[in-house]
Amino acid sequence: MNFIKAIVAAGLIAASTLPVRALDISGAGATFPYPIYAKWADSYKKETGNGLNYQSIGSGGGIKQIQAKTVTFGATDMPLKGEELEKGGLIQFPTVMGGVVAVVNLDGVAGGELVLDGATIAKIFQGEIKSWDDAAIKKLNPSAKLSAQAIVVVHRSDGSGTTFVFTDYLSKVSADWKSKVGANTAVEWPTGLGAKGNEGVANNVAQTKGSIGYVEYAYAKQNKLGFTKLINQAGKTVAPTVESFTAAAANANWEGTPGFGVILTNEPGDGSWPISSATFILIHKQPQDAAAATEALKFFAWAYAKGGPAAQELDYVPMPAKVVTAIQKVWAGQIKDSAGKPLFSASN
Repeated sequence: MNFIKAIVAAGLIAASTLPVRALDISGAGATFPYPIYAKWADSYKKETGNGLNYQSIGSGGGIKQIQAKTVTFGATDMPLKGEELEKGGLIQFPTVMGGVVAVVNLDGVAGGELVLDGATIAKIFQGEIKSWDDAAIKKLNPSAKLSAQAIVVVHRSDGSGTTFVFTDYLSKVSADWKSKVGANTAVEWPTGLGAKGNEGVANNVAQTKGSIGYVEYAYAKQNKLGFTKLINQAGKTVAPTVESFTAAAANANWEGTPGFGVILTNEPGDGSWPISSATFILIHKQPQDAAAATEALKFFAWAYAKGGPAAQELDYVPMPAKVVTAIQKVWAGQIKDSAGKPLFSASN
């Protein structure tokens, strides 16, 4: 947690030390990408002098704030559909990819040692599997020392793109979950404790013996939480890594999907991590503050060009170059000021 706090502090300092200027960039939304956005903000501030104030309030809040035009950009892990973008006058584009992982706090079981599959996770989060020595878990982990300790489920309490990714995956692997709970940024959880943000879930799991939650991988790694391996669609046991997140995106049809809104859960492939996801930015086609929107586009252009190594350090996957080219073509063609002048070109 200290690492993420340090990153967050750096990002906030980058914003808070700036005077209020028309060109300051404001954004709000998903907690999934917060560690990398804060790190990019710190580096961008040092290189350009321009600050970014990003509020990590969850994807639901990010969508509401961009629709209300109270921020320059919104951020969400649940991509909006084409008709929703059109209705709101919005452009959507992905920034990085990553993975959601199940995190556990179990005595005697090392991080990365436990194996689960989607059907078993669904039953745990439905409250049907109540203890760690349940036959379904023992069958997947014949060598693990599992006790009769009660399972404590921890889930998000806020509108969350991470929740959408997690519940979308469970809906694809469990017909019972799909019919009773479904997939969304907020659902009626059958059991468990609610916590706000990836940070809140990570903290609760870290403090609660016998617990299981779900967070973006960077939060699990930097908080030194025990995560599980998963059995993917191909029946292979995989670990959360940059390589397994990349494998899940190997066949994604980015350019053929409205708003680049590809969902990467339960993708085929022996090496694919089954709860992979991209995270997205929302910005108005005709922003009310054209200067601020231009600065936001410059920031993300900088992130695509120079932010890849930092993303990989935090176990995110940078977007492929051909996807970035397609995204910037959309920027140049569709984001304009009130006079119809494009706010971005490749030479910006």
